Amino acid sequence: MALNLDELGITPAGLDAVRPFAVEGLDVRGRAVALGPVLEKILDRHAYPEPVSRLLAEAIVLTSLLGTSLKFDGRFTLQTQTKGPVSMLVVDFKSPDAIRACATFDAAEVAALMADGKATQEALLGHGHLAMTIDQGMHMQRYQGLVELDGVSLEEVARRYFERSEQIPTEVRLGVGELFTRQEGEGHVKTWTAGGILIQFLPEAPERMRQADIDPGNAPEGTSPHEIDEDDAWVEAKVLVETVKDVELTDPEVSVEMLLFRLFHERGVRLFEPQPLVDKCSCSREKIENVLAGFSDDDVDHMTVDGKIIVTCEFCSTSYEFDGKPGQ
Repeated sequence: MALNLDELGITPAGLDAVRPFAVEGLDVRGRAVALGPVLEKILDRHAYPEPVSRLLAEAIVLTSLLGTSLKFDGRFTLQTQTKGPVSMLVVDFKSPDAIRACATFDAAEVAALMADGKATQEALLGHGHLAMTIDQGMHMQRYQGLVELDGVSLEEVARRYFERSEQIPTEVRLGVGELFTRQEGEGHVKTWTAGGILIQFLPEAPERMRQADIDPGNAPEGTSPHEIDEDDAWVEAKVLVETVKDVELTDPEVSVEMLLFRLFHERGVRLFEPQPLVDKCSCSREKIENVLAGFSDDDVDHMTVDGKIIVTCEFCSTSYEFDGKPGQ
């Protein structure tokens, strides 16, 4: 069944925009995103090894889906801390649309995994934890949820987070790809593309959302696991999303509206206004001046080289130069 958006009066969200949606027949709400230039700018700026860029791209997709759900002016931050070769990923979303990201990794360990053909997402992350932090501003309490990273993918980590912290049945699919286009005089040029879809089961009757108790890990031998039959509507929605292929999430020719129509046209899908994303850092000379002003003179002396202090933002790579400690 072909989808003609013009006939339906729908303007495609396009790249770098999150499209909220609802499938009311299944009591499901969700968000879908396709990333292009914003992702390319972030990854090109850092020039990380390919597996690190791919991993960070998935984290950016996940943060885009979650951060744009904020109903207030605030900040959503996804951060991993592990003992793996990629020891830290940080993706920061500031409402309504600004996103930035960076990674910390051991170049030798990543190169060794790449040489052995073992640079999988699970191997790069290793064991540690992932934190999702919601900051509503200086006069509001900050909320943070933690979930263990134990050799699983970011998709699985997201599922666990919502199951354990939010107790909301959630399914998520993330995809990252490389697009090769031929440009005159430059040969084939590689660009990054990515996409994702997240759905949550939110029926009016809360008892329909019941989930089995989490295995405590120390139950007596022979204890039967706690099981609860999943709601039929949620099973249907989850199975549909599980059919989504990476190519459908990363092909610029497949809009999020086309994907949602393929998945849910029999049940009917309601689209809401898309929320654009921009590559924008929140660093500034004034903010860095305030940080430096709080350092001791001894700390400042150790940072000073040839009479100057140079601070480079890890997110956007902008460098700020100061002639000594600000305010002196």
